[in-house]
Amino acid sequence: MLVLEYKVKGKKQQYQAIDEAIRTTQFVRNKAIRYWMDASREAKINRIALNNYSTVLRKEFKFVEELNSMACQAATERAWSAIDRFYGNCKSKKPGKKGFPRFQKDNRSVEYKTSGWALHPTKRRVTFTDKKSIGEVKLLGKWEIHTYPVKSIKRVRLVRKADGYYCQFAINVDAKPEQRTGDSEIGLDVGLEFFYSDSSGHHEPNPRFLRKAEKAIKHAQRAIFKKEKGRNQRRIARQRYAKKHLRVNRQRNEHAKRIARNVCKANALVVYENLNVKGMVKNHCLAKSINDVAWSLFRRWLEYFAVKFNTAVVAVNPKMTSQKCSDCGAIVKKSLSTRTHKCNCGCELQRDVNAAINILNLAKARGGHPQSNATGVGTSTLVGASLLEQVLTMNVESPSL
Repeated sequence: MLVLEYKVKGKKQQYQAIDEAIRTTQFVRNKAIRYWMDASREAKINRIALNNYSTVLRKEFKFVEELNSMACQAATERAWSAIDRFYGNCKSKKPGKKGFPRFQKDNRSVEYKTSGWALHPTKRRVTFTDKKSIGEVKLLGKWEIHTYPVKSIKRVRLVRKADGYYCQFAINVDAKPEQRTGDSEIGLDVGLEFFYSDSSGHHEPNPRFLRKAEKAIKHAQRAIFKKEKGRNQRRIARQRYAKKHLRVNRQRNEHAKRIARNVCKANALVVYENLNVKGMVKNHCLAKSINDVAWSLFRRWLEYFAVKFNTAVVAVNPKMTSQKCSDCGAIVKKSLSTRTHKCNCGCELQRDVNAAINILNLAKARGGHPQSNATGVGTSTLVGASLLEQVLTMNVESPSL
């Protein structure tokens, strides 16, 4: 699945109509959650029942009827996605909170399926044909949407961001394979001192986008509370603050995408750590730095580009990879502050390089059959812990492919 994103240019009335469509989507989703809560005690509610409930809402509320019928179904599908995730966590006996569905109050997008919109035959414009009065809007971007058949466009999503409105087209196409430039094998050890260190001794610098923008972000945040609530100046200050966070988010995404592409293009085998990032951020001393480096985002892009370049990707259990000597296999205990690995066998390496070599050796010793696909769902073999399969779902809310 390919996602093409354009910035939307329209009139003020059109932006207000988009906001109304987004609020209607949020209303339908929340009503579907409430319907599930009230009816689950008497009878089980499935996806089809929620889709049928959207028809009931269209008859009961006029502003819901003005939204395209498939857009209403997409809103109930969002509700079912949250419900199904909750059922799955309960069935698998996930420790801790199971993610009980919540009511949404900050929805930022409305999604159309195969109806409710029409592309201009020659120009980069799209017209929304429901009764929300969005009308025809211009699309600003470099992508040639007209080169794809209209039937291959499965979803059209309008997204509100801090710097404006965007239109995303989800196109059902196969990923085009590209030629690799090398056939080497590499192990990656991600960290905070460096973005990653590989088994060949290369250190990729950690960009620390949030740390660099933190001063400006805090200044913008303080400016919000200096403005009176309900005034236009406070709204402008909030928007300025949101733009700074959006810029950091885009920087992280572009950096992770560029590095992942280069790694997969130059190697036939890429081995990385299967880290429990959600558990690691519970350490409040390192949580901000861990979130800033975006390890999970880097992993998702690795698995995406692995398909494009026919690269094998393997996730291994990182246990003891920093303590074990990559030369003789002896365990050399060291704290986080110790950055050099020194063993009695004479091996002396930078700590992360030693771990990267161990990560690569672990994959070679135990093997595995890595798999991934370019639709946003990747499956990689977990080596070192009973060869469990892990399924990763990419958030395609607003990628920039």
